[in-house]
Amino acid sequence: MNNYGVLLPVKSFDTAKARLASVLNPSERAALSRSLAEGVIRACAGVSVWVICEDREVEQWALNLGAQVIHNDQGGLNNAAQTGLNAIAKEGIEKVLITHADLIFPEDLLRLFQYDGIVLVPDRHNDGTNIIGLPSNIDFSFKYGPGSFEKHKAEAEKFSIPLSVITNTNFGFDIDNPNDLLESKLSKDDLI
Repeated sequence: MNNYGVLLPVKSFDTAKARLASVLNPSERAALSRSLAEGVIRACAGVSVWVICEDREVEQWALNLGAQVIHNDQGGLNNAAQTGLNAIAKEGIEKVLITHADLIFPEDLLRLFQYDGIVLVPDRHNDGTNIIGLPSNIDFSFKYGPGSFEKHKAEAEKFSIPLSVITNTNFGFDIDNPNDLLESKLSKDDLI
């Protein structure tokens, strides 16, 4: 897996998980974000991991975990994915997994490299896109936000390469709102 890499966009821990404000205080939200992202990085042992961020604290945290850092000057998830993909391609990485940093169950994430072409993993609601795997040499247009899974699927279908959609897996579980926390069947103590 020498030519494989993982790109992990990570927001500032201080501002992450704002939609959980009704159930977690700011320090708990920061700890949750940090803990989930660390779990994703641990699941990627054996391949190079790049964290793309806008925040110096996140940058130092990533370096301490052995990840490489790409600084995202313009902000936003779509820009982060594009900037990160371009930077990784220049490093000679041929296949990239772009994954959300808030996956609850990231174990076996690297098995997604076994699929050829483009891999899309929607969230469990088939609305968002938790993971995108793709060759680094294609001009893929990222469309994160509400309804991103269908938008990414339409984008992927523009290319003459295989498309694999991986549904009904633990990769569909992320934490965006209080219901996600409840439905994960994990307590905040399990996650933080």
